[in-house]
Amino acid sequence: MPIFHNKVAIITGGSFGIGRATAIAFAQEGAAVVIADCEEDPERETLRQIEANGGEATFIKCDVSKASDVAAMVEKTIGLYGRVDFAFNNAGIEGVSATTQECTQENWQRTLAVNLTGIWLCMKHELYYMLQQGSGAIVNCASVAGLTGFPLLPAYVASKHGVVGLTRTAALEYAKSGIRVNAVCPGVIKTPMIDRFTGNDKQIEQHFREMEPVGRMGEPAEVAAAVVWLCSDAASFVTGTALPVDGGWTAQ
Repeated sequence: MPIFHNKVAIITGGSFGIGRATAIAFAQEGAAVVIADCEEDPERETLRQIEANGGEATFIKCDVSKASDVAAMVEKTIGLYGRVDFAFNNAGIEGVSATTQECTQENWQRTLAVNLTGIWLCMKHELYYMLQQGSGAIVNCASVAGLTGFPLLPAYVASKHGVVGLTRTAALEYAKSGIRVNAVCPGVIKTPMIDRFTGNDKQIEQHFREMEPVGRMGEPAEVAAAVVWLCSDAASFVTGTALPVDGGWTAQ
């Protein structure tokens, strides 16, 4: 029997990259999956892969920076499946590279709106139903940039540090309510976001690989495996942690 049989998982940012890999991983473990994203992959690849392997999934369009979108997305999940057991709050943007002094207010506000306010909004509505159930597991997507500083990414780094703090706070608030809240902190993972950041420049990509102690970029499926574990009963005594999935980056 799959470990998530008869369970329901929400994956934000589920159309691409880490979100896609995690949605597929949850479906492989038997969960019905809600793929929430502000845009749907034109090829519907996440949905296609899940359904091709006998899984169940639904796409719901959702901009996590908009409270009305998030509320509607979670309520639609409840309407379709009657419950929400797991949530991977993953939707995020990298923002525009600039020094702290040169970072625009527009970039600052947009990056925090998606990466931090968006996670808070998702948790707010997910927790409402998890509290009624008396159970649930939430994993928020932070970053190694939530554990250390990175030049030229002030808004992104601030948002991801905020995710770690929010995760720890919620974990303490709901520790006795049957709800666990954790974060994953990916290192350099081969995703469309990294492709945008590097511009597919082979020299920059090589620089990133050399910065990773393991000598390579991570794969989205490696982050997905950590998320699945954090939501599983195998991690029943784990809450409030910010788990690096970073090839040793933060050990340096």
